[in-house]
Amino acid sequence: MSKDIEGKDIEVARAGGAQILRLNRPEKKNALTRGMYAALVGALTAGEVADGISAHVIFGLPDVFCAGNDIADFLALASGNGNEIEDVMKFIFMLPVLKKPLLAGVSGIAVGIGTTMLFHCDLVYAAPNAVFSTPFLDLGLVPEAASSLLAPRLMGPQRAFELLVLGAPLSVERAREAGLVNEIVPAAQLEEKVLKVAAHLARKPPEALAIARRLLRGKQEDIVDCMTKEAQLFKSRLKSPEAREAFQAFLEKRPPDFSKAKAGV
Repeated sequence: MSKDIEGKDIEVARAGGAQILRLNRPEKKNALTRGMYAALVGALTAGEVADGISAHVIFGLPDVFCAGNDIADFLALASGNGNEIEDVMKFIFMLPVLKKPLLAGVSGIAVGIGTTMLFHCDLVYAAPNAVFSTPFLDLGLVPEAASSLLAPRLMGPQRAFELLVLGAPLSVERAREAGLVNEIVPAAQLEEKVLKVAAHLARKPPEALAIARRLLRGKQEDIVDCMTKEAQLFKSRLKSPEAREAFQAFLEKRPPDFSKAKAGV
């Protein structure tokens, strides 16, 4: 296995024609740092051109898939010159242009990008303990990764509003009903199931698989255009008084007081 540039937080392996990307930062519930984003981009880039790899698979840990972006990193981004967020954006903008299938096995919480990345997966399998949430507005931010386009398209505007704006957690059962999850699989069998499906895809004719996937995914231009608009707003919101108050309150383990932040739209 190879490690990310920080030394341990992303594990990369191969099995049955699949490249496995495992988020492995248990002490921070797999919250993604800039280094982890860079490592994911590097692994996906290499896997896209590697012989013998027919699909990418993302796993977390048994009790947590991903707690979203590292809040300390977000606070640093909010205080920086704006270039620091590029590692995050490279990963997000890579998702809709992948040529090989992307699968995920989700166990435990999937927060923020931990949920929105799943809208770009071709197949998502989840354990019974999986819970999905996107508390962007609670942090003074806006949806990202084209979720403002893909979520309403997949689950309808009301459920998308509930997830992306209200910030209500989505249980694994409701996620399956909404079409975000293909199948609920016992936790002990989750990874075996995902890798079995990935191996099945690897046996299919690769050119036909790529064409069929491209047809099903729709126009990349629409997704990238949505991502671009979201990214501009997201970068702006990162430096907003509301976001700074939300990040600081999170780190200080207190409720945010948005009366301290001047409202602006």
